[in-house]
Amino acid sequence: MQQEIFHLLWKEYTKQNPSAQAIHDLFTKEGELVINDHVAFRTFDDKRMNIQVLAKKFVKAGYEYKGEYVFEDKHLNAVHLEHPDEKNAPRVFISELILSEFSEEFQNTIKRRINSVGNAYYADPDLIYKGSVWGKPSYADYQFLRKESEYAAWLYIHGFRVNHFTVSINALEKCNTIEKVNQFIKDSGFEINTSGGEIKGTPEKLLQQSSTLSEIIKVEFEEGTYEIPACFYEFAIRYPNEQGEIFSGFIAANANKIFDSSNFREA
Repeated sequence: MQQEIFHLLWKEYTKQNPSAQAIHDLFTKEGELVINDHVAFRTFDDKRMNIQVLAKKFVKAGYEYKGEYVFEDKHLNAVHLEHPDEKNAPRVFISELILSEFSEEFQNTIKRRINSVGNAYYADPDLIYKGSVWGKPSYADYQFLRKESEYAAWLYIHGFRVNHFTVSINALEKCNTIEKVNQFIKDSGFEINTSGGEIKGTPEKLLQQSSTLSEIIKVEFEEGTYEIPACFYEFAIRYPNEQGEIFSGFIAANANKIFDSSNFREA
């Protein structure tokens, strides 16, 4: 069941973000085995669509909650889930925006958007594949939300979809360090997210991560068509602890900068 879930997620993700498929293919042409370390989702803390709602699909497929995280400056809570029996099953990272920590106008803008459809949309067990269920967005609202939260602006547009997949560097043979991966990506013509440096984390912290900048796509707004960021591709290498066990969680300081991969930028 979980293989089918990730197959469908990858299909939707690469259809919207063809650069991810291109990068995947570059690795496989080098003879590398591309294993997915984790996927990430974004949502609001509204009870109709919060972390627990998005996690249902994975819990039903045998996943278990493993870690909890807080991002105070981005006003987020997050969890990650793992499958206890499937060794190479991707981890699942789900974060939610804490709406009460924003201005009243901000909250009202989001509530208008999420209340524009009936609750049945959010009860759909396939919600994680649905993307935006809210119809054509307002570019003025998008730009307003960006002032308080790039995360919210992204979610306002893209809705319920994978924000990124992640190449496990541990499974690579030639590109077996994060430095080699980043160089390979740049040499292939893709841009790396430099927020907090190209490499987030250290071997001592047991996790290092990097990512591309988000694909820029055309979106139809009420006011016309504009180019905005969509999704990105991440790369992660995990290190063993003193007991020789590979670290399997996440580090908030790293993830905080990875979130910036989808910030708005001029195309």
